[in-house]
Amino acid sequence: MNRLTEYMLPPARSTLAAETDALFHFINVTSIIFLAGITIAIIYFAWKYRRKSDDDVTPVITHNSKLEIAWSVIPLILVMIVFGWGFTGYMNLATPPDDAYEIHVEGVSWRWDFKYENGATSVNELIVPVDRPIKLIMSSADVIHSFYVPDFRVKRDVLPNRYSSVWFEATETGESTIFCTEYCGTQHSNMDGIVNVMSQDEFDTWLETGTEVDESIPPAERGEALVAQNGCNACHSADGSSGVGPSFAGLWGTERTFESAEPVVADENYIRESILESNSKIVEGYDPVMPSYQGVIDDQQISDIIEYIKTLE
Repeated sequence: MNRLTEYMLPPARSTLAAETDALFHFINVTSIIFLAGITIAIIYFAWKYRRKSDDDVTPVITHNSKLEIAWSVIPLILVMIVFGWGFTGYMNLATPPDDAYEIHVEGVSWRWDFKYENGATSVNELIVPVDRPIKLIMSSADVIHSFYVPDFRVKRDVLPNRYSSVWFEATETGESTIFCTEYCGTQHSNMDGIVNVMSQDEFDTWLETGTEVDESIPPAERGEALVAQNGCNACHSADGSSGVGPSFAGLWGTERTFESAEPVVADENYIRESILESNSKIVEGYDPVMPSYQGVIDDQQISDIIEYIKTLE
């Protein structure tokens, strides 16, 4: 069964995965058995009762009570097994342990924002400790999203104006991919991220120092990393190609024209305003779809992004 799981499914990296996979295999194996049995029966009866001569007459068949009861009761039993098994799994998924570490998740077109109990934040990278229950309290800032980590076998819709939750416990360190599985706009396919599973000591260290600036890295390089981490490159290219938003290439120092505002030069103030008040000025030819990064990135990070944009000609 382990080889079948490895062949058909992503790696199982949470305590919930084994139960989910077992139900998946039960449904598949049962379906294959019935498919094979029914197919063989059809072929056998088609051959056995084929018309052998022009004098053959189909006999009058009324019914067989035992057979009819069997093909009604057996599927009912199987359906009830699947229902009970699935309901038990759902309740386990919906009931986190009391000692679960809580992380707030906000889905925004098109990124994932994470906020931890001590106030630390991350974007598109969920950082968690191994062998510890994690409860995600999720909401959406705009439209319906869906948080899905195949390796953990967890998936839950993320809705505007209400909270949903899901929990998991990672069983090994490493990285797993996060997907949005509810169509949420033109860049839906780019709304992904990673779960970075660390040891408890590494996680505690990250909570204390993870948001500190590494002064050994040049500001422009830090800015480039921030653009990738915050999902900016999903809409803004660095090579001049068109996208959902204007390209960063050649942006610095040029005059920008807007739908309903006077033109301005792209300087520090303009870029800062575009990040924090993203829809205050809409460049001609583009839609007002960029979310605000107010409270997501700080002044130092904005300065680093500006330094990066300055390098793109």
